Amino acid sequence: MFNPSRDQVRSFFIDTWRKYRSKEVLTPMETIAADILTLHPEYHAVVEDPESIDRDFPPEAGQVNPFLHLSLHLAIEEQLSIDQPPGIRAAFDAACSRRGERHDAVHDALECLGEMLFTAQRNGTPPDGAAYVRCLRKKAGVPG
Repeated sequence: MFNPSRDQVRSFFIDTWRKYRSKEVLTPMETIAADILTLHPEYHAVVEDPESIDRDFPPEAGQVNPFLHLSLHLAIEEQLSIDQPPGIRAAFDAACSRRGERHDAVHDALECLGEMLFTAQRNGTPPDGAAYVRCLRKKAGVPG
């Protein structure tokens, strides 16, 4: 299992953005990350600053951690590509239909993923993929 450190994740996004802007060849994963980054111009200044590797983004200060947000986007793209947890792709497709914008549906999935991870962490239990899919189905207006 791949388990990168915080600095490795942040370096990945910073390096990917630099390579993308320099029109260098990107790996498939970097291509996905660059596509996600283009959807988030509000994070460009962060990924253009190598010093941001050490920066904290405390939620109690009302800040969103851009690296966490981008990482969750990447996780969702991977989940969709392999339909894991089972049913996530169908729930996501329904969310896309309901929302009309793919990026809005990704953000619905982000909320559900974050909720599922928070619950698992709080309860000391494994992540509940079925609850995650149910949450997204609910956001998409799909019964059951």
